Amino acid sequence: MCGAIFDAILVHMMNTVSAPDVWQSLKKTMVENLNRQKVPHTLDILEKVYVASDIVTLQEVSGSFIEQARKRALGQQYWIVSPGEMDAVRDQNSVIFLKKETFPAGPSAEITALVENSFEEGVAVPIAKGDILAITATDRDGIPFVVTSFHGDTNGLATKPVLSAIVKAMNSDSTLVTHKLVFGLDANTYEKAKPGKQQDVLEWADHYLSYGLTSCWGDKPNPSNYTTFNSRTYLQPQLNKACKKSDKRANGDVNPKDFILFGKKDFKATKTWKDNTGEKKYIEDMAFPTLNFPSDHGILATVLEPITTTEIS
Repeated sequence: MCGAIFDAILVHMMNTVSAPDVWQSLKKTMVENLNRQKVPHTLDILEKVYVASDIVTLQEVSGSFIEQARKRALGQQYWIVSPGEMDAVRDQNSVIFLKKETFPAGPSAEITALVENSFEEGVAVPIAKGDILAITATDRDGIPFVVTSFHGDTNGLATKPVLSAIVKAMNSDSTLVTHKLVFGLDANTYEKAKPGKQQDVLEWADHYLSYGLTSCWGDKPNPSNYTTFNSRTYLQPQLNKACKKSDKRANGDVNPKDFILFGKKDFKATKTWKDNTGEKKYIEDMAFPTLNFPSDHGILATVLEPITTTEIS
């Protein structure tokens, strides 16, 4: 009954500010592009624009997405790896694509359980099933990798503990000590975090630097280099998060949330870009998702070049 009343209020609102033949057609267009075609649109971008990538880490992926990806050309070109324990309730999972040409043997093992068992004892880390996927793989040159995909909680409070657990897991297992870490994640970090309630982006940078890691954004990321820009209208149930169009920049989620981490002595980033169009370009101050770009996080891509022994010395 409450749901029906709420829906009736929304319909009344729309009929008051617009004519049914106008807003209903607009709604159909949005539902078609942002809901029904979200998975196909996302797969199209990966297949046509980012198909040259050696490693792809994805977060909040549905079971349907994984199934459809494996049936398309992507399934012929990539090992599509999902967690051994999928999140069937929220249907949001971290996933990894490994280019078959680069990793001919595919994933060697999943070490997610090892990571989760490496959390500091007695500390509650806000993660859910499917948030972490950690695997090992060896590339065609014989270089061993630990590749990890992670979706942080809304406030980013799990981000530092998860990285600490990954490093601890790698250091505690003699077979993993020589592996190179590549870690793609939605860190859910904030430019202006609420102390004690949200993860500040510069504090996050200090944390990964303490482990000898750096990011695609360098040692110290620019806090105003945003990878999200979205806000909520009043046509949804969480009215406490709604704002007027004129306030979308001030009250929306506009933050530097996405990272690719790697060892400072292993790689250097020769090129990094973000994308909120699906065309390898990012339009600043544009809210998304859009009808053409289905995600509320921008795509983050980087080109990593191995560091030679001479460069290290």
